[in-house]
Amino acid sequence: MMTTDNKNLYKIRNTKVIRITRILAMMLSVSLVILITAYIISENKKNLISIKNIKRAWNDNYNYEKVYDISRQFIQEKPFNNTALIYNSYACFFLSQGQLENQKAQEYLDECINGLRIALHNSKKSVQPQLYYMLGKAYFYKNSLSNHYYSDLAVKYLLLARENGYKADDIPEYLGLSYAALGMTMESIQAFTEALLIRESDTLLLSIAEQYYKTKEINAAKQYLFRVINDSKNDEIIIKGRTLLAQILIEEEKYEDAKKEFDNVLEKYPNSADAHYGIGVIYEKEGNIVKARSEWRKTLKLQGNHAAALQKMSEN
Repeated sequence: MMTTDNKNLYKIRNTKVIRITRILAMMLSVSLVILITAYIISENKKNLISIKNIKRAWNDNYNYEKVYDISRQFIQEKPFNNTALIYNSYACFFLSQGQLENQKAQEYLDECINGLRIALHNSKKSVQPQLYYMLGKAYFYKNSLSNHYYSDLAVKYLLLARENGYKADDIPEYLGLSYAALGMTMESIQAFTEALLIRESDTLLLSIAEQYYKTKEINAAKQYLFRVINDSKNDEIIIKGRTLLAQILIEEEKYEDAKKEFDNVLEKYPNSADAHYGIGVIYEKEGNIVKARSEWRKTLKLQGNHAAALQKMSEN
């Protein structure tokens, strides 16, 4: 027979076994819950990170932030998926346009360019012209934000887009600005003139005038400047037009007319360093160095690094 002590020992052991079994069962249940939850999260994540959802975000009022986030996660899993690369690149481009910080805008543009160049290698021939177009625009804006020169690449890809049948109204204007940055004046004028036939704007008129001035086709430059000054509603454009016209009038030795243009600039924008500099040049041409230096001092007060004014002060 089992003694009382043995019975108590058996009960204690039995209780421990039951307790351990319950703990193990509980741990197993928790582990299963964790595994099932992880699986559900993983499956949900896979469902969220899909081409279908990238397209849905794009069509949802062009939600570029969402397109960027989903496509970037998708690319981490499948780095050479063309559809994801293209959507990601396009999102990067448009996000760059809304950045206030230069550095952040450049980062988006770099990601855009890198993605488009990868996508080009495996893309369908029918898609390539649009990719060339976006690459050209990306390089154009990268050139405007950095100290490096990307205008040649902007021209290269915009021309490739056009040669391969892609049509966009803004291509001539981008080409004109890029040619101007490269110093290719005649090509720039040709592109700007083409752009003007598509859509006339004050900016285009001023750009054409600037390019004609560079080629010393002064009469043509003046005709476009008169149109800018007389028809534009944009004060900034008008000021630029009057400043260039005044410079031309100085070269034509029409000093009184030139001064009137600079006075008109100062009436609208009293802190125009270029206008004060130009008036100083007029006084210099008329032999009044005292007044000339006074104007150049005003120029440097407004713009301390004005190269032309600094040179004049050192010479006179």
